[in-house]
Amino acid sequence: MKAKFLVPLLLFFGLAGFLAFGLTLNPREVPSPLIDKPAPNFSLARLDQPEQAFALEEMRGEVWLLNVWASWCVACREEHPVLVRMAQQKLVPIVGLNYKEVRGDGAINPRGLALEAETGMAIERARRWLTDHGDPYVLSVLDIDGRVGIDFGVYGVPETFLIDREGKIRYKHIGPITPEALQNVLIPKIEEVRRAG
Repeated sequence: MKAKFLVPLLLFFGLAGFLAFGLTLNPREVPSPLIDKPAPNFSLARLDQPEQAFALEEMRGEVWLLNVWASWCVACREEHPVLVRMAQQKLVPIVGLNYKEVRGDGAINPRGLALEAETGMAIERARRWLTDHGDPYVLSVLDIDGRVGIDFGVYGVPETFLIDREGKIRYKHIGPITPEALQNVLIPKIEEVRRAG
């Protein structure tokens, strides 16, 4: 009779223990299997010159950030002034990955929209946003369908990847970069990667 009540009680305490442990974890620290591995190679159209492509290899030899953003992203508005200040201070080159500019916006139905029309709409929206809010990027590229974002394991926008001189991902920041995160986490990581060679 006592075992009948003891089993559910033990299950309850076991589940409560797992829940309590889960609540101690930081949701911004989602482990990425790409850390210390080569960044996925890509070649995408540039936002400023869509007839030209930018390839990951062009940044070889530099420590830089790949920042995933979109004009429809509310958290990107929070992060953007921090990126603009970083660019003004020339902390590190930042390349923007404009992610699903049209497809990610729930207010727009891209069905039946030709790729050329979608690309034109994405360019117009992204350029307008950067004109209105400032452009911290050395350049931005268009990830129209989100495939490059998928290759990088993007969960949502914004996300930022610190990439070393050899093209390896050394750190992934999920969510907006705040002034505190910049000062306490990102700048020390950038300096650490630079020192490592």
